[in-house]
Amino acid sequence: MSTAYPTTWRRPPQILTNRTWRIVIQLGALAYLVLALGTLDVNWTRVVEGMARGMRFIEGFLTPDFTSRWRDISKGLSESLTMTLTSTVVGIAISIPIGIGAARNLAPRWVYMICRGIIALSRALQEVIIAIFFVAMFGFGPFAGFLTLSFATIGFISKLLAEDIEDIDEAQAEAIRATGASWLQLVNYAIQPQVMPRLIGLSLYRLDINFRESAVIGIVGAGGIGSTLNTAIDRYEYDSAGAILLIIIMIVMVAEYSSSYLRKFLQ
Repeated sequence: MSTAYPTTWRRPPQILTNRTWRIVIQLGALAYLVLALGTLDVNWTRVVEGMARGMRFIEGFLTPDFTSRWRDISKGLSESLTMTLTSTVVGIAISIPIGIGAARNLAPRWVYMICRGIIALSRALQEVIIAIFFVAMFGFGPFAGFLTLSFATIGFISKLLAEDIEDIDEAQAEAIRATGASWLQLVNYAIQPQVMPRLIGLSLYRLDINFRESAVIGIVGAGGIGSTLNTAIDRYEYDSAGAILLIIIMIVMVAEYSSSYLRKFLQ
């Protein structure tokens, strides 16, 4: 069966068909941009001084020093990897029941509302804000980072898992229901086979995100390689900071290629 493709170009439909309104909106957007830029108070002296500091940082990045602070770097890297793995596993384990409860076609309305509220709360707060809160509660260190990344993982995985469950092929679910299967059997035999490849892919993607976020939340005291990077920058040790950034880039690239291959293999 051959698929017919269009041979002539057609202009896509326009949201606003009235040319006058299109011009008015474009001019309004341009005026807003000009006014917004006018509100910026730029200290050009500081910009010039910052350019000089930026050049020193680039020089340090091009001549990284892996030896002077290797003990601190290895400790921070170990903390980041530990936080990443444990928070991803714990976050996914908690996300699965919340994601099932947040699926409109599986859960009662009251369960649906509670689970959606948990997801909304997790997604409403950025990781740095959550990290500041947990650092204030539990003190500096990787435990605050572990809690932060676990909390963020719940909102990410649960939302996407719930949407995948709501988009399943209902014919398979109806066939399982017709056999008189229980709710757990429905989830196991009708839902799980359809969403499992997607869940594995999302989990690997979240693992990658959590490592990168561990470098960010460490700046506010949540442990990990971010704390080591922040210390190196505060001490103007740009060569050590460059080494840390190169390590982060290398690990992220390895994780990206590995997860892409694994997703392709599993799906």
